[in-house]
Order: sequence, then C-alpha cells, then structure tokens
Amino acid sequence: MRVVFLGTGTSSGVPMIGCDCDVCRSTDPRDKRTRPSVYLELDDDFRVLVDTTPDLRAQALRQDIRRLDAILFTHAHADHVMGLDEVRRFNVINKAPVPVFADERTLAELSRTFAYAFDANAPKGGGVPDLRLWRIGGTFLLGRQEVTPVPVVHGPWRILGFRLGRFAYLTDCSGVPESSVALLGGLHTLVLDALRRKPHPTHFTLDQAVAMARRIGAEQTYFTHIAHDLGHAETCAALPAGMALAYDGLTLMVS
Repeated sequence: MRVVFLGTGTSSGVPMIGCDCDVCRSTDPRDKRTRPSVYLELDDDFRVLVDTTPDLRAQALRQDIRRLDAILFTHAHADHVMGLDEVRRFNVINKAPVPVFADERTLAELSRTFAYAFDANAPKGGGVPDLRLWRIGGTFLLGRQEVTPVPVVHGPWRILGFRLGRFAYLTDCSGVPESSVALLGGLHTLVLDALRRKPHPTHFTLDQAVAMARRIGAEQTYFTHIAHDLGHAETCAALPAGMALAYDGLTLMVS
C-alpha cells in the first residue's frame, strides 16, 4: 500500500492567517500544513481518499492525483468535508460516480451540507459531484482490501479512524477506547492526532499521543493534525525512536 499525506495541519492550517510565530514564518516546507487527509493506493490499485478537506483541489494538484475510487470519512467537521464539491472533477475524469463510506451521523451531515449534490433533479455531468452513499456498519471491503472502522473519542463526539492491513489512520482524537486499542495490534504504521503541547478538549497533546502510540505499539508512528505550536525539525529531534511528525507530501510504502 502506498500512503500519501495530502495534509497534516489542524483546522486553521499552518501558517495561520495573521500569525507571525516562528513556525508560521518558517522556511522549512515541512512546516507548511494544509488540512488533514491521506490518499491510499491499495495493492490492487484501488485508490482511496480519507476525508475531503477545503484544500483538496490544491492537494490533488500538488500530488498529481488523477483517480479516485472511493472516499472514507472520519467525521463531518468542516476541515474534513468542505472540499467534497471538488470530487466532481474525478467524476468527469473517471466517468463514474464515487462511493462514499461513513457512519450514519456523518452521512446525514453530508446530505444536509451538500443537499444540492443529492437532489434527484440536479443535472450530473460536471455541475455537481456524483456520489453514492454507503453507511459503515462494520468491517467491509474496498477492492480486495479489508477496512476496519476504529471508533475514537473526539471530545464529546464519537468518530471513526480506519485500519487497512497493517496501516491505521486515527486523526482528530482525544481518546482511544480499550475496544479500539484491541483492533490495532500488529501495526506497521500508525497515524495519530497530536495537536500541540498544551492541553486541548478535543485533541491529543503531543505527550498524550506519544503515550498512546507506545500503548498501541506500531513499528512506526506518524503524528498529524498538527498546529503551529510544533516546529517540524525541533519536535522530531525530541521524539522517541519510531515516532515522527508527518508532513504534507510525505509518501510511505506499507507492507
């Protein structure tokens, strides 16, 4: 499986509007963070996008993404869904609708926020995204790849992470229930929320993320959903072995 990090920033992105902190003014390209998403090229060439951020168009152009076979949604917050309209370009390229997989609450929010896309009278053919909604009720297949939903805590909300083979993606979380930790044994690569050093009501701090990563025990952990509090080089230099901040454009091969 090939994993491409399209975005690794928090909901405001980095640099933040109107901020002159050291990270926002950094010349290190790894400190430029768009909203969080990954693109997966599965072993059978099935192409999967996790979340559609407001930066999706720029992310797809930067990584030269030309095909999309399915979308997985973690939840319906704006930084994870507001690029959904950009999917209509993939409809034109692929000449096919795109299936969307999410939990029941997220599907309802998508149907409300993007009601025009699900209007039976709306013309297809480039004007609106052509989508097929599928409710996640348990483990399912994308192509030949088994996908396991992993429930996580995001402040007062219960949202989804995903495990595909020995790869797991858990963005936007402040807790991982015991039942979900049990789904994460034997990972090669874990991607985990690590917002900043100071406590936050809906996200792991860096220290909390490191502790959870140790508990899950993946061979390699990358942290995502990163605010402007954490400079890439300085933070990575202080992290334990087998852990690092992800960055936009980072590409991995997961066995």
